[in-house]
Amino acid sequence: MKEYELTVLIHPDLEADLDKPLDKVKGIIKDAGGEIVSEDNWGKKKLAYRINKEDFAVYVYFDVKLPADAPLKINNTLNITDEVLRYLLVSVDEKGRALLAEDKKRANRSEEGDDSRETKGE
Repeated sequence: MKEYELTVLIHPDLEADLDKPLDKVKGIIKDAGGEIVSEDNWGKKKLAYRINKEDFAVYVYFDVKLPADAPLKINNTLNITDEVLRYLLVSVDEKGRALLAEDKKRANRSEEGDDSRETKGE
């Protein structure tokens, strides 16, 4: 199974009861044979441009693992799902992820070094 990132923009009127549309999206992923690795609700945000006469949407991000034929099934289903204004399903760039993790480690090491210098100087 290959790793993907799925970002879904949910209709803002459904913010009060977000469980139903999220369960629907999760069901679409599982019905296609996928598994959800992680989920992150980014909350309600203003859109860069209007979509279906809406200025806001609830952004939800998923890390998913999908078999080869699942992305097409998910795309076809999300295209006709009323609760979803827009979505983006992209494959994960492993090299990019590794570089980001390395940069975070480097940043953490440099912060730790800065902290030790500050305490010595005081």
